[in-house]
This record gives sequence, structure tokens and C-alpha cells, in this order.
Amino acid sequence: MDLLGSILGSMDKPPTRDKKEREIIEKQKKELEQMKNKERDELNRFRKYAEERLGRLVKDSNRRFMEFQPLDKVHRTVVHDIAEIAGLVAMSFGVEGVDRYIVVYKKEHMPSEEELAVRRNGDPWNKQTAEAYTQRRKQQKLLEEERQKKPLKEAEIAVPVSNYKDKYAHLIGQEAALEAAKKTETNKSYGYVPSENKRDIRSIEQTMADIQAKKKLKIQHENNVSHDSCTSGQI
Repeated sequence: MDLLGSILGSMDKPPTRDKKEREIIEKQKKELEQMKNKERDELNRFRKYAEERLGRLVKDSNRRFMEFQPLDKVHRTVVHDIAEIAGLVAMSFGVEGVDRYIVVYKKEHMPSEEELAVRRNGDPWNKQTAEAYTQRRKQQKLLEEERQKKPLKEAEIAVPVSNYKDKYAHLIGQEAALEAAKKTETNKSYGYVPSENKRDIRSIEQTMADIQAKKKLKIQHENNVSHDSCTSGQI
């Protein structure tokens, strides 16, 4: 018994639950730290790779842009930073998470509208696509010019559905409708109204004077009637 007791006493006690949890946490921290270091080292390698490529672009007078393979957002950010420091312009094309890539241009050789349109459409920009796009634009321009020069067909010319002179013929007769459709001649004295159709040919001044005279006569008549009434009442 003494020998067995001494053996058991010399053995390590089983670790407590708290100690096991601490070991797991420490292991996870260590793995996370290793992962971060690996990612940092990988980004540093990529930065060096991008710097070397863009350095060659700056030195090569025959190249106007440099295209990178599809990259995630983190790596594209690295390229944008390097391009900005180098005095270049970086543009992203493609679909995020699928084929998003970066093209870095020299400021003196910015992309044309044709190139931007092709890249935004998801197509690569090279000699073949450039020629095809230019040819397509020329054809569209020629078609537009032909369309503008081509005279309108009879079916395309706007024609009234009915004759406006016949619109009221069933109400006032054909002759009256024709007379109403004639062009109105301007009368110098009274505009578009013939002078012989005006009943009152007095001037405005004469008309106002006649109205004032009528008012005076009316007032005198009312005064005379009132005076006669008072005289008869006294009798």
C-alpha cells in the first residue's frame, strides 16, 4: 500500500477545466497570430510585385497602361495606393467577387471613351476589339447619316384625317364653310372688324360726353318731380 500510494502521489493530477480552456484559447490566439503574419507577408510580397510592375510601366515610354489579373478588394487597394504614389491613374472594371480587375494608366495616355465602353461591357481591350468597336461606330454613323438624308415616305408624312373646311359643312352649309375658311383681310381702321359692321361710329370722347349729358338730364328730371310733389302737398 505504501508503494502504491507513493506512485499515485508522484503522478500529475488531471488538469482542471479552467486550465484546458486557457490552453485552447492560447492555441487559437497563436494560430490567429500566425495567420495574420502569413497574410501580412503575402501582402508585402504582392506590394513588391506591384511596385516592380508599375515601375516598368513608368520607365517604358511605349506602354500607356498596365492591366492586372482579377484581384480581391484588399489587393486592389494596394495597387491603387502604389499607382497614386507613382503619379498614375488606376481604374477598376468587372464584377466584384467574380472578375474585378485593375488597369493602371499613365496620365498622359488616359483611356478613350471607346476603351471605357468596351471594358465596362465586360470585354477585353485589345487590337481586335478596338478595331471591331471602331468599325461598328462607323457603321452606326453611316446609317444615321443615310437616315437623315433619306426623304420621308408618303406614309411617314403627316396628313390630316379630314378637311377642316368640311367639319362644319353639315351645320352651316358648304358655301358658308368655304366663306369662313377664307383668309381674313386686315382693316386699317378697326383691325379685323369691317367699319360698316359697327353701329356706333362715335369716338370715345363723344360717347362719354353723351353719357354725362344723359345723367344730368336724369338728375334734373328727378329734381323737378320732387319739387312738384312738395308744392302740391302744400296746397
